[in-house]
Amino acid sequence: MPQYPAPSAPTPPSETTAADPAAPDPAADRYARKAVVASAVGYGLEGFDLLILSFALSAVTAGLQLTSTQAGSLTTLTLIGCVVGGLLFGMLSDRLGRIRVLSWSIVLFAVFTGATALAQDFPQLATFRFLAGMGIGGEFGIGMALAAEAFPRRKRARGTSYVGLGWQAGVLAAALVSAPVINAWGWRALFALGVVPALAAFLFRRTMREPTAFTASAERARPATAPLRSLVDTPAARRATLGVLVLTSVQNFGYYGLMTWLPSYLSQQFGYSLTKSGAWTAVTVLGMACGILAFGHLADRIGRRPTFWLFQAGAVVTVLAYATLTTPVALLVGGAVMGAFVNGMTGGYGALIAELYPTHARATAQNVLFNLGRGVGGFAPLLVALIAGSFGFQKAIGLLAVLYVLDMAAMFLIPERKGAALD
Repeated sequence: MPQYPAPSAPTPPSETTAADPAAPDPAADRYARKAVVASAVGYGLEGFDLLILSFALSAVTAGLQLTSTQAGSLTTLTLIGCVVGGLLFGMLSDRLGRIRVLSWSIVLFAVFTGATALAQDFPQLATFRFLAGMGIGGEFGIGMALAAEAFPRRKRARGTSYVGLGWQAGVLAAALVSAPVINAWGWRALFALGVVPALAAFLFRRTMREPTAFTASAERARPATAPLRSLVDTPAARRATLGVLVLTSVQNFGYYGLMTWLPSYLSQQFGYSLTKSGAWTAVTVLGMACGILAFGHLADRIGRRPTFWLFQAGAVVTVLAYATLTTPVALLVGGAVMGAFVNGMTGGYGALIAELYPTHARATAQNVLFNLGRGVGGFAPLLVALIAGSFGFQKAIGLLAVLYVLDMAAMFLIPERKGAALD
């Protein structure tokens, strides 16, 4: 991996892509918008799949007579599948193309999310969740790499933040439809909706082409450094990789620790029904969407590192504050504000990682680093459950805030690359 060039260094004409023209290019702008929409749709379906498990967990546990340990392991198994799928699909995408491999990953998680509706016991359920997780693992990295390569460098963080908004749209849809569907038709009908992404994958593959940055890289001689090796082949790369791993681990641990148990926390602590818990969770998700959008704009204006520090500090304060709230209005407003800081950082990972690694390793880096973080985050529901069992949900949620202090320290390992040309 080459040493990082100064962000202000001029870009040689041979490195200029359709996404970074000297003058506005309507065709490039249209392609960038299509790339973001297509990536956001896939990422949104992924968010829908993961959150419906949270809302259906009680019904699934009762229907299949699962133990609490088995029920708590389902999210963990899904996220471990994400790690495996992220590695596999990331490397395939860097070799075979963003569009083709993204379609494969969407089909895989669509099929096995639908198959979850047919599970008759825990082994079947665990297997289907793991395989669905493998498909989910390909979504984030490939979509973020596609968006980063398609958008102009001056708007790169905004482009990848729009992809992050897709996740929030999927999560919001899950929060709004889960209770009505479960109440009307049961938890199996909720997972049967997962077959819808297969159609999205088919349409996506037919209407998109590979980004210019990828095709230009593919036409050059293949680098001697393997994609995974590029994450650790220089001291600068090793520092950046360690820093990003800390960021993604903390962000995912906090996110899954909060979102998996938030409906149960509201139900047990305040007696909220499933429908009311869903509404409160939806408001938190809307706050997250606002945070992601704000993050992308700020990161393009003031830089990646200052924006991460701002949101990390906000996460420490708001998570601690949320654990002390007791009134409905305070929970509503506090959830939205907490969501903005806790998950707003998702809007920055796509641009941050894209600028740290070369094109021949970009999707691999995106998938491996984010999904390893998701693998760590997968243990959050189990840990939160253990702490909550001994000390209560309020203390379990409040303790998550401590992790964001570690997050702030990790940013010193990552160089500022705002506006840098993609290698």
